[in-house]
Amino acid sequence: MELRQLRYFIAVAEERSFSRAAGRLHISQPPLSTQIMTLEKELGTRLFDRSNRGVSLTAAGSVFYEEMRAVLVRLEHGKTRTRQAGQGHVGTLSIGFVSIADYGILPPALKQFRTRFPAVEVQLHELTTDLQIREMRAGRLNLGIALGPLQEADLVFEAILHEELVLAAPTGHRLTKTKGALDLPAFSKENFIVPPRDVAPGLYDLIISRCYSSGFVPRITQHARQMQTVISLVAAGMGVALVPSSVQNLKRAGVHYERIRGASANIEIGILRSLSINSELQENFMVMLKQMVQRDDIRRRRPKGRLADLGRPLKHAN
Repeated sequence: MELRQLRYFIAVAEERSFSRAAGRLHISQPPLSTQIMTLEKELGTRLFDRSNRGVSLTAAGSVFYEEMRAVLVRLEHGKTRTRQAGQGHVGTLSIGFVSIADYGILPPALKQFRTRFPAVEVQLHELTTDLQIREMRAGRLNLGIALGPLQEADLVFEAILHEELVLAAPTGHRLTKTKGALDLPAFSKENFIVPPRDVAPGLYDLIISRCYSSGFVPRITQHARQMQTVISLVAAGMGVALVPSSVQNLKRAGVHYERIRGASANIEIGILRSLSINSELQENFMVMLKQMVQRDDIRRRRPKGRLADLGRPLKHAN
């Protein structure tokens, strides 16, 4: 049984005429009649009652028509879905992201991506950089938005944004009462809250380097894996922290943010992926993310919402 025979059968059944069906199919009538007879022979039953007044479906023909029409509809749907998948318009995309991306580039990029590719299911996982690396190697993530710099032999990290470090201190801290940028050396005796190096080596090294260049070794009294935890500890008066500037969008009472005087220290935020991209779906999201970074409104204005405001549940790392 060939696909063309099914198409021929459907045409005859719907036109109720071999001649009209032949015209619809743009073929001559004799080969059409031959193919229908071949089909009937294979099935072992007549599909049409033929008379001078035309043709009509037999009982068996009616059953075959309903079944084969569903098959052809399914086939066309499959062809369409396959084309869309090849173009990256359907499918599932699993993305890991560090928490600071939730306060900066990710919400507007995700909103734009949903508008452009509504049939794509995006699964979001809030994970620290080290966990993103682990999950990607296990094949459970397609892409990551991580902190750099990173050098992993089996993965690629592409920096797309640099954020300045700012100081987060408890509201009312005696050293933040002056207006304007702060002198970091003035905080040399303060307790510092930083992420563990194995969680975010790029951010950890940048914080330590910034303090060294200011003439002191930071007194680290607390480690926190998530940036939300860092800010919570600051708000509780446990110490101060150097954090990426987008963290200021985390509206946490009891925390004061201020720029640091002198040469700026910038943390890299970028895309983490496997060595080869073999999916248009991944490529489409990467292009969208880069476009959003390049827009002036991403650089100059604070984003209007977090991922939680976009109606998609998040999975948090422990």
